[in-house]
Amino acid sequence: MSTLLLIVIATAALCAGFAVIYTLAKRMDNYGIVDIAWSYAFGALALFYALAAPGWLPRRLLIATIVVLWSLRLGTHLYIRVIGHHPEEDGRYQEMRKRWADGFAGKMFVFYQQQAVSVVILGLPFLLIARNSASGFHPLEIAGAVLWLIAILGESTADAQLKAFKKNPANKGKVCDVGLWHFSRHPNYFFEWGVWVAYFLFACASPWGWLSVICPAAMLYLLLRVTGIPMTEEQSLRSRGDAYRRYQHTTSAFIPWFPKKS
Repeated sequence: MSTLLLIVIATAALCAGFAVIYTLAKRMDNYGIVDIAWSYAFGALALFYALAAPGWLPRRLLIATIVVLWSLRLGTHLYIRVIGHHPEEDGRYQEMRKRWADGFAGKMFVFYQQQAVSVVILGLPFLLIARNSASGFHPLEIAGAVLWLIAILGESTADAQLKAFKKNPANKGKVCDVGLWHFSRHPNYFFEWGVWVAYFLFACASPWGWLSVICPAAMLYLLLRVTGIPMTEEQSLRSRGDAYRRYQHTTSAFIPWFPKKS
């Protein structure tokens, strides 16, 4: 099956799937479930490429395995968070309702379709890796797998620390600044970006793999400038006020580093 055909099939299937998710979200009146679907979609895409692409089988199995594990971990983490707060919608989507009040339903449908397309674009390294027919693992692929493991452990640790902090009633309304959160305001985003750097590094051993640099670059832009840090910090400032402003003053926004003295 040609590369173009694989991309066309993946795009059509994901757009259809996200249209179904949109219908479900509209019925639930909770559009935050798109984050769950987006996370799980990468695992499905990687499995599709692993089954349909003609590359060396062990390589296809490895990339599919690590993507599915990451996808299931992130998707399940978000599922527990989103469904646990339902019917209350994530603050980011509440804000989108206000900004898109005029023609909200249509704009949100387009947003869902954009999420489907983003999965295909960001999934480029999975396709290039799965099409690589060279036998044996390249050192770059081994390095990518090691970096992936470090990043996934870091992200899981950050998520667990935040969950434990919020679970303690004594911390209600307070800013989480323990563990990895002592060194970064968004360690989960930092390690999430590390996962995408790992996919790029892995892909660099495959023909045209360097093209997938667009993936960690796009993810970094989204995290730093669009739906990641900006929207999360807006919500934190609304809910925690001056306490969060002090946290912003002392703690690195993204890359873990020693905090400044207040």
